[in-house]
Amino acid sequence: MKLRDIHIRDPFFLPVPSERRYYLYGTMGEYAWTDSARGFDCHISADLRTWEGPYPVFRPPAGFWADRNFWAPEVHARRGQYFLLASFKAEGICRGTQILAAASPRGPFRPVSAGPVTPPDWECLDGTLFAAADGRPWMVFCHEWVQAGDGEICALPLNEDLASAAGEPTVLFRASQAPWARPIESRGRKGHVTDGPWLHRLPGGELLMLWSGFSVDGYTIGVARSASGELSGPWLQDPRPLFLQDGGHCMMFRDFDGNLRLSFHHPNAHPDERPKLMPLAEDFLNLPRPIGLPEDAG
Repeated sequence: MKLRDIHIRDPFFLPVPSERRYYLYGTMGEYAWTDSARGFDCHISADLRTWEGPYPVFRPPAGFWADRNFWAPEVHARRGQYFLLASFKAEGICRGTQILAAASPRGPFRPVSAGPVTPPDWECLDGTLFAAADGRPWMVFCHEWVQAGDGEICALPLNEDLASAAGEPTVLFRASQAPWARPIESRGRKGHVTDGPWLHRLPGGELLMLWSGFSVDGYTIGVARSASGELSGPWLQDPRPLFLQDGGHCMMFRDFDGNLRLSFHHPNAHPDERPKLMPLAEDFLNLPRPIGLPEDAG
C-alpha cells in the first residue's frame, strides 16, 4: 500500500539500519475519537513508498488501566531495546503518557510501569524522548489545553530504566507565546493548543523544537529555539510557522541516504487524515529568526 492508503494520525517513522527497513507507527484513525481503543500497529517499508502491514505491536493486556484515546505512539531505540511512548486515557483518569518496551520494533510492547509517568493529576499527551548532553533521559510532553487553558510544553526527567519520573516537570513555554497561535473552542472550552513536540539539534549546535497548535489557517507546525542550546531554554518562538496548511503533529528523521525528512498528518479533519512526508533542508530551519519572549513568559 501507499501512504495515502494508511489511515493514521500522528505518524512516526523509525529507520532501523540493521534491517534497512522503515517502521511507521501512528494513532489508529478508526479509533482516534471513539471511547474504545484497539491498540497500536506498524507498517514496514524498504523505500518509504510501498508499505506492508498493518502488524500489531501493542494490544492492551487484561487489566490494563486505559481503554480509550490510544494516541501518538513514538518508538525509540535505547540500549538494545525499543521503547514506545504513547498517550492513554480512561473514564475518570487523566490522560497521560506511558512507556512500554520490546526487544523488537515489531513488539510486542509491554508496559514498563503500572501507569503513566506524567503527573497523575495532569491531563497530558504526546510525550517524546530526549537525551541531554550528559545522556540523561528526559520526556518532553504537553500539559493539555483542556486543563491548562493555555497549553504548555513541559520537560520531565526520567530514571535510567524509563519506568518513572526522576523529578518534577518544568514548563518550557506556553502556546500563546507563539505570535501565530490562535485559540480554539471545543465542547464549551476555549484555549490555546500544544501538540506533538519534537526536538532536533542543528549541525551548529542550535536546539530546535517543532510543535503543533492552531493558527488562522487551521492545524499548524511552529518552531521554537532554545537560546541556551539546552532543554531548559529559554525558548524563543519563530514568528512564522513552518507549515500552516491544516497539518501537524510532526517529527523528523534521516532516511538511509542521509536526507532529512519531515512527517506529519494532513489534513487534520477526521476521517481524511493521512501521513505525509516532505524533504527538509537544515539550512531552511535556520530561517526565519525568532523574536523575543513576552516579559511575563514562564
